[in-house]
Amino acid sequence: MSVYTPLSLKEVQSFAAPYGLKVQELIPIQGGIQNTNYFLVNEDGSQFVLTVFEEMNAAQAGELVPVLEHLGNAHLPVAVPLKQAEAAIGQIAGKPAQIAPRLVGEHPIPANTAQTAEVARAQAKLHVALQDFDFERQSYRNHSYWSQVAAELRPDMDVQDQLLLDSVFQQFEIFQAKYPQRPLGFIHSDLFRDNTLFEGNTLKGILDFYELNHDELLFDIAITINDFCSDYPAVKLDQIRVQAYLENYQTVRMLTEDERACLPVYLAMAACRFWLMRLQVAQKNAQEQRGGEDILQKDPLEMRNMLQNRLALIGK
Repeated sequence: MSVYTPLSLKEVQSFAAPYGLKVQELIPIQGGIQNTNYFLVNEDGSQFVLTVFEEMNAAQAGELVPVLEHLGNAHLPVAVPLKQAEAAIGQIAGKPAQIAPRLVGEHPIPANTAQTAEVARAQAKLHVALQDFDFERQSYRNHSYWSQVAAELRPDMDVQDQLLLDSVFQQFEIFQAKYPQRPLGFIHSDLFRDNTLFEGNTLKGILDFYELNHDELLFDIAITINDFCSDYPAVKLDQIRVQAYLENYQTVRMLTEDERACLPVYLAMAACRFWLMRLQVAQKNAQEQRGGEDILQKDPLEMRNMLQNRLALIGK
């Protein structure tokens, strides 16, 4: 992700030593928008990822460790953090941090139909594995959270953006009231192509669980369909990949009739959430004067265009 916390090799060597690592090389990772990440190369050639949590305390950063351990035990391809003295979270540069194995593979950009089918089955397995998992987070970025973000950002929007925002929330409320059978559970919330790794058509890694929420499973489905079934900068859905996703997801967990009825408006609301997220990040970067080549700021317009496209599909 973006590099907000510069680190020296000496600092990282000291941090990594209790985990049993002798780091020989430190490689900053660009991409993403929230935490700082580096690749670490150990003396034996094995590689790891150091994550510095920019907006979490140690307790919040450590919340996800049991989730990743549980998913690893369920044979899902996730990077389970290393532990030292029974703790996964340490501190570097005054911030909580962890080290996890580097998973192999490449981001499927663009994704093909087989890769879309593969991620659909894995996502359904993830939903099933976490369905009865006894776990609570200190906070959730669920629909209530994003509704508040929308309310905070709306006054600074122009009239056309305000109308677009109002339209998707109105449609969403109509469908929610009409189709109430929409299961809840823990969801990844950010299962984009750049949070997956593939070797050919085989899924080798699911990354970045920091947006893990207890929310409607259909949101997770919509987020992933939006990304895996679109080829940016075009935002139109590839219906062949959409069908492959839905068919393969349902080999593990069948959608309810209400979920199927609501999918078009959830595709729109999922795009809306990421539009709001990018606007929020841009606003924060401006306020804190964060910039430069190590800071990646994704374009909000991309998600605004997707939102417009998805709204046009409702009722068709």
